[in-house]
Amino acid sequence: MTTRPQTADVIVLGAGIIGVSIALHLQERGKSVLLVDRGEPGAETSHGNAGLIERSSVIPYAFPRDLKTLLAYASNRATAVRYRPATLLRMAPWLARYWWHSGAGRLDAAAQAMLPLIEACVTEHARFTEAAGTAPFMRGDGWIDLYRSSAALRDATAAAAALESHGLAYEVLDRDALREREPDLHGDAAAGGVHWRDPVTVSDPGAVTRAYAALFVARGGRLAKGDALALQQDGVSWRLPAGGQTHQAPEVVMALGPWSGDLYTRLGYRFPLAYKRGYHMHYEPASGALPRHPLCEAHAGFMLTAMTGGIRLTTGIELAERDAPSDTRQLDAAERVARQLMPLGRRLEPEPWRGARPCLPDMLPVIGRAQHHEGLWFAFGHAHHGFTLGPVTGRLVADLLTTGTSFITGEPFRPGRF
Repeated sequence: MTTRPQTADVIVLGAGIIGVSIALHLQERGKSVLLVDRGEPGAETSHGNAGLIERSSVIPYAFPRDLKTLLAYASNRATAVRYRPATLLRMAPWLARYWWHSGAGRLDAAAQAMLPLIEACVTEHARFTEAAGTAPFMRGDGWIDLYRSSAALRDATAAAAALESHGLAYEVLDRDALREREPDLHGDAAAGGVHWRDPVTVSDPGAVTRAYAALFVARGGRLAKGDALALQQDGVSWRLPAGGQTHQAPEVVMALGPWSGDLYTRLGYRFPLAYKRGYHMHYEPASGALPRHPLCEAHAGFMLTAMTGGIRLTTGIELAERDAPSDTRQLDAAERVARQLMPLGRRLEPEPWRGARPCLPDMLPVIGRAQHHEGLWFAFGHAHHGFTLGPVTGRLVADLLTTGTSFITGEPFRPGRF
């Protein structure tokens, strides 16, 4: 006797912050949703980030254009960016496209496309805060960029002033003001900083994602473990075995982050997806010393922030294959700089966590209906802003899937642009 499949309106593949948020928004619009992941919600990239909801990041992370920075990165001794030489050769065409899209006019266009998402990122997270019980994780006092030299601080001050039209709240801190705001910094650790006041930060991004998933389940949503690669199209619907049953739905949303390529290539799609890997490690506070705000060491490209698991150091960019073995040299170099900034105790994990940020060369995610399959939707490639843009991406996908329109146009993110 053949068991009839369990039905849903939509299957969402991936229970990171993007997928969980899409599931919640679809649920709010009356859709029955099955959320599927091979592991626990928020256990991958949504767990390992710096916990920033980056309202102030109105300019995408572009490819550097100045010769001094390029030479520093090319040496492969910079702390902010490291690369595997063999990977760099394979990525050369992708990097060339990234460099091209980072030109002034094209970067401005990317910033304008992303701006509505960035402007709504804090309020879209906030719509779930009370119901999900995540208020204890949220901190509304922004984060601080640190600069080691007076010249770097002057340049950063000018760059912040150039964003005046965006109405961002920030303060330029000289050495004394920075020490007052961050009393546990070593005396001469930095010449000053820029305190961005608009972002919200969280003390446990993985726990926030799990809380959003628990809210989805509490509201009647179904969460099951399964392998997204088992997805099959069956006429006008999609089938997937998960949780010991076969499930069927007319719509499926792929929100698999850095693993999206494993599935979309099997379906015949080609996107220029690459990975900026990163590491984190937690440290025991030394003599009670803690960062009062998340601190970004601007030159070395790492974040230092107090988390529920200890003081988390999150590294910059490693250009390497997604699943290549870990290389601790970047983390070790960042740790040496971090210990110059403030006291850090012992490492709290035997090995660093490693994740991969999925990136497209035009610095925009892929969000929208697939070109060649009925009922297939994509939502991946958020680069450095996955945690920031989870809920607002959920709103955009749910709007487009249910009504075809949203509070912003989805045109810049359409899959067919590649």
